[in-house]
Amino acid sequence: VQLQASGGGLVQAGGSLRLSCLASGRHFSINAVAWYRQAPGKQRELVAGITRGGTVTYADSVKGRFTISRDNAKNTMYLQMNSLKPEDTAVYYCNAEGFQIDIPTARSSDFNSWGQGTLVTVSS
Repeated sequence: VQLQASGGGLVQAGGSLRLSCLASGRHFSINAVAWYRQAPGKQRELVAGITRGGTVTYADSVKGRFTISRDNAKNTMYLQMNSLKPEDTAVYYCNAEGFQIDIPTARSSDFNSWGQGTLVTVSS
């Protein structure tokens, strides 16, 4: 399963951006999806996650400002980012885990895929 992230860019502090991540592949089902970010010189950190059933998790630093959502019919996840701050500057990565079915053999295998990352820069 491949993930393609988009929507990053340059925005002023206080502005908004919406990131999208499209999953593609054959015969797959996604369980949980998440957004991570990695700022220069820092470790990658979880920003937000959502399960198939709709249980949501946010990092404390983004609660009340960011909203994660998913459209299962479109195999797409989103991250709406409002009230952006310079400290939100980072490369944002989408992540998805689930399973794929090999039709000829009916065998199921788990996957955990990452998008290529999209840069978000917030100027002060």
